[in-house]
Amino acid sequence: MANGTVYNKEKFLNQVAKSLGRQRQTKPVLRPKWKHQPQWDVYQDLSQDGLLEVLKDQCTRIHTEVAMATIETLNNVLAKVVGNYQAETIVSWADPRFTEYGIDQYFEQAKATEIDIHIWDTSKGEENVKLAEKADIGITFADMTLAESGTVVLLSDNGKGRSVSLLPKYYVAIIPKSTIVPRMTQATYYIHQLQEETGKVPSCVNFISGPSNSADIEMNLVVGVHGPVKATYIIIEDK
Repeated sequence: MANGTVYNKEKFLNQVAKSLGRQRQTKPVLRPKWKHQPQWDVYQDLSQDGLLEVLKDQCTRIHTEVAMATIETLNNVLAKVVGNYQAETIVSWADPRFTEYGIDQYFEQAKATEIDIHIWDTSKGEENVKLAEKADIGITFADMTLAESGTVVLLSDNGKGRSVSLLPKYYVAIIPKSTIVPRMTQATYYIHQLQEETGKVPSCVNFISGPSNSADIEMNLVVGVHGPVKATYIIIEDK
């Protein structure tokens, strides 16, 4: 089969329609316009400061630490978080925001203190995953953060491997306050807009609500089961 070629598509769809006992639907389905859309009403009147307070309150429920920073104090705050975790190895995205916010300067300083820093390198393939698995801390920026659930939204791309947030012992999310939105409604709308405008969506979209946890066994909550055992959100006062 040639790359990107679909064979027997019409035959397959005709057979499905026949099995369902109806004619093929060949015209696009019109999207309904709902009179009431309560999903947009939640926290709609809150300012960014208001959303921040909702987020901080929710983080207490999902076992996630919150640290506040300005652009000027960000590296000092990050250094304190890394020190509290006693980290010796860090893995992060190859993301231009690390330069934009000056975090690459912290990385250079950390290397001088014998902290091993690995920036995701697409040319190294699976080696990135192995390094992430061994790392003490994974650091990413959040593309959006949902105040209602304390969830960071990560849009994977070249240099932004999902292993960075999933495999290290601890996870740190850098959250510009301006990117905090009320809830899942705004996140899915943004992703839908992205698809309509660019014709594509990220290779992977991760919704992460604090450290990993499970209550599968006798409904007893255990934090840190399959992924980072602790998480810290560093929120930057950028507006």
